Amino acid sequence: MKKIKTAIIGLDTSHSIQFTMRAQAPECESSQKVDGLEIISCMRFETPFQDKKGLDERTAQLEKWGVKVYEDFDKTVEGAEALLLEVNDPTLHVEYFERAAKLGLPMFLDKPLADTMENGLEIKKIAEKYNARMFSASSLRFIQNMEEAVDSVENIQCASVFGPLGIAAAGESVIWYGVHAFEMLQRMMGCGAEEVSVVNDDKGVVAVIRYKDGRRGVVELAEGAFVYGGSVRSNEDKQVFIADMTYAYKGLLERIVKFFNGGPAPVGFEDTLEIMNLLDATVKAMKSGKTEKLMKY
Repeated sequence: MKKIKTAIIGLDTSHSIQFTMRAQAPECESSQKVDGLEIISCMRFETPFQDKKGLDERTAQLEKWGVKVYEDFDKTVEGAEALLLEVNDPTLHVEYFERAAKLGLPMFLDKPLADTMENGLEIKKIAEKYNARMFSASSLRFIQNMEEAVDSVENIQCASVFGPLGIAAAGESVIWYGVHAFEMLQRMMGCGAEEVSVVNDDKGVVAVIRYKDGRRGVVELAEGAFVYGGSVRSNEDKQVFIADMTYAYKGLLERIVKFFNGGPAPVGFEDTLEIMNLLDATVKAMKSGKTEKLMKY
């Protein structure tokens, strides 16, 4: 298989290390390896999510695996055939997505799509302007035992997921880290969410989502509890699961490789926008104490 020369934009997330390790680290165990990418370069810059010391440590690791690390965008993308946008700070996603979209290369934009629904729509506008091939997703929506649970229940009426509420170094924690659990819910329920109400207490956040057809979704985010799971049920059947994270990064990277090779996006942009809309409405409901409707667009 031809290896696609890939540049990474951003080093403030561990995903830049995790993906590169699976693509080309000699010490990566065989069960975690993913063929098809050659990470040739990475652009580093400080954000509230990573300081110079952390960037220096990650730079040394990438260089050990043959990656050139720069602080210049143009140098980073030179010779690249595809891009991984690995910017942990979602407030920067519009800026770097627009710079990348102009290049005409296939892109993976790591979750969340943006920091607000308005900026998510701006990314949509940019993608349409440049006819960009891209997708954005969390690895959680592809967890095998979750997908098996979802696929085994017909006519799902209610879904409940739980996961951690990681605390963001800047911005909204629900958007930055809650996206993982909301991705799971959207994979279970599809589109059609209408409004969100929230309970916000000392343990975290519980969001209750009402769908246009009367279905219900629940997302529970708890501080310090780094376990994902959930349940789906119809009126006749129910499946419960604890997310098996063993091959989470591998599963996502395999889908990225297929997409970079010309395959269809593994998640549609409308699904990704609905996740952004849910996250945005959840934050608004937390602040207002009222039920908030999803943005119409």
